[in-house]
Amino acid sequence: MADSGAPRKRTFRKFSYRGVDLNDLFDIRSEQLMQLVHARARRKFVRGLNRKPMALIKKLRKAKKEAAEHEKPAVVKTHLRNMVIVPEMIGSVVGVYNGKTFNQVEIKGEMLGHYLGEFSITYKPVKHGRPGIGA
Repeated sequence: MADSGAPRKRTFRKFSYRGVDLNDLFDIRSEQLMQLVHARARRKFVRGLNRKPMALIKKLRKAKKEAAEHEKPAVVKTHLRNMVIVPEMIGSVVGVYNGKTFNQVEIKGEMLGHYLGEFSITYKPVKHGRPGIGA
């Protein structure tokens, strides 16, 4: 009933994207990644990434390389709300434009396959209070 005073080891759930471990996702080829993502993202990759998304990935690589060890990389600002998050972007900090300001978004493994715009809300949520004049 009473355990000894030794604290129990906590086990953390290992992240995997559709059955593929996070470490394996970094080494995966783009053709194999295309088979893992949803149909809309797969279509986007098949049609090809043009200059702007590739420039964003290049800037993210540069920011990661210039960051000190165990530090967050510098923020890379972008208007590309329709960019699909790929494993190479994990750990980066992106400033996503919402039409007025750039919202900082730290890319995590759980965000794979989603769009950058999903993490930068474009409207101010309604705060319901007392009704105003003329209500």
